[in-house]
Amino acid sequence: MLWIPIDRSLDISLKRQVYGQIRTRILQGALNAGDRLPPSRELAKQLNVSRNVVVEAYEQLFVEGYVEGKQGSGTYVAQGAYLEQNRKKRPISLLEIEQKNEADDDIIDFRSGIPALNRFPKKEWGKLVKEVCEEATDATFGYDNPEGRYELRHVLSRYLKRTRGVHCHPDQLVITSGATQALSLIANLLLTPDEKVIIEDPITHDIQTIFSSTGATLDPIPVDQHGMRTDLLPMQQKPGFVFVTPSHQFPLGGILPIQRRIQLIQFARTWDTYLVEDDYDSEFRYGGEPVSSLQGLDPERVIYIGTFSKILSPVLRMGYLILPPALTQRCRQLKWYLDLHTPSLEQKALARFIYNGSLDRHIRKMRKLYLRRKEFLSSCLKEAFADQVSISGDSTGLHMIAEFNMMFDEALVRRIYQHGVNIYPVEHHAIQKGRHGNKMILGYGNLTEKQIQEGVYRLKQALT
Repeated sequence: MLWIPIDRSLDISLKRQVYGQIRTRILQGALNAGDRLPPSRELAKQLNVSRNVVVEAYEQLFVEGYVEGKQGSGTYVAQGAYLEQNRKKRPISLLEIEQKNEADDDIIDFRSGIPALNRFPKKEWGKLVKEVCEEATDATFGYDNPEGRYELRHVLSRYLKRTRGVHCHPDQLVITSGATQALSLIANLLLTPDEKVIIEDPITHDIQTIFSSTGATLDPIPVDQHGMRTDLLPMQQKPGFVFVTPSHQFPLGGILPIQRRIQLIQFARTWDTYLVEDDYDSEFRYGGEPVSSLQGLDPERVIYIGTFSKILSPVLRMGYLILPPALTQRCRQLKWYLDLHTPSLEQKALARFIYNGSLDRHIRKMRKLYLRRKEFLSSCLKEAFADQVSISGDSTGLHMIAEFNMMFDEALVRRIYQHGVNIYPVEHHAIQKGRHGNKMILGYGNLTEKQIQEGVYRLKQALT
């Protein structure tokens, strides 16, 4: 007898369930070459399914080479379908996945850079997508330009000039699949093996990986409460570029003052190189208007990177690059080689979302929400830890830095996690280790006040 459990509640057809379980048993050696499968009528009766379900499952197994038919005698497991290493791997059941997700749900995750996912304007976005889909010409459903839709680049250039002081023509914009792709494009555009990249320290670990993957060497410049220490810029060798987060340094949160910005521009001019400005979340500034971009001071020397993952949602996978004219054509070619183009319908919907003022309204609404969450997290920390904690880097964005009189090594981070809290040490993002071991990054964008309060309570339990 071949026992195959059938779950009619799953969103998987009965044919795929029968096919999948027989296939898995053949691959793992539970069914051996030459073993005879039950007749389709017999197995269908045993499983209480239509005979057609079993016949179609057998046909799929036959097409893929797992079984073979012998005239007049039935269906048999084919030779060579056993994959030895799979015997060591136990398939994860849907129940285990659900249990894991439930366990993860109980973890309060202070991850930075995640917006309030339940506040995404789903209704309005859905309406816009429906409109652009219904109104789209046939050509819209074909291949598009690698630099992105002109209507999006046009409204985005105007929006950035108005809100961030960015100066560019729409032709200088390249729409990307998120900021990660923008960073990869820049790395491949400007870096060669053994070239140096001047970079803030600490800085996002993922960015370090992207740049290092080209074979380039990272040249870290320490960061203080105002951002990159431009007085420490090296003057011995021309770098591929200088990478900065001037409007809200990640992770420490400093804002680069004009004097240091001018030093950076003068450095770039002296060495005939570029500054790469990552402006990842400065729309959410709580003490006034967003800080003007570095790009606005010298559009010929600054490459500007932006993303909608923090403003709206990571699900959009939409970011952009603003390049000096000398680099645009090469960047378009690289973008074409990577993925041809960013999805067109989403670009058209986003263009309308910006044009009709919805983006401005959403940012204003979310800024108020994040300000409340930031202040609530700050008050919870002060109430729980009093003068044992110092808070900084919270004037902008979706995270703050909490500094304690203890070191957050792996053992302590693991103990905190066992208490149901995920925290992120600054030291993880440091290139030169040993200067930030007592600081943690606490993101609050996607946490309710109830979760924040409970998270701080658990953190206190873990640290005392």
